[in-house]
Amino acid sequence: MNQEIKPNGVYTTSEAQQLLKISSSTMKRLFKKGLIKANKVGGSYRILGKEILRMVSPELEKKAIKSYLDLKEKVVNKINKW
Repeated sequence: MNQEIKPNGVYTTSEAQQLLKISSSTMKRLFKKGLIKANKVGGSYRILGKEILRMVSPELEKKAIKSYLDLKEKVVNKINKW
């Protein structure tokens, strides 16, 4: 099932999880780390479609890869000093 994500659409956390194909614990980590923005309405979170689209964008992936490679370089340098 391919569902189009509408940038201005409003999604529940379970809808966002289904669209991103992630678990609820992963969704909580994304909220906690500030990687996805949501607004609390009543007792539930609502996520704009543009936030979901941003999560799967190539720019975010490039940023994550760069962050990983920077961290890897620091670890390798630290190990090599031993």
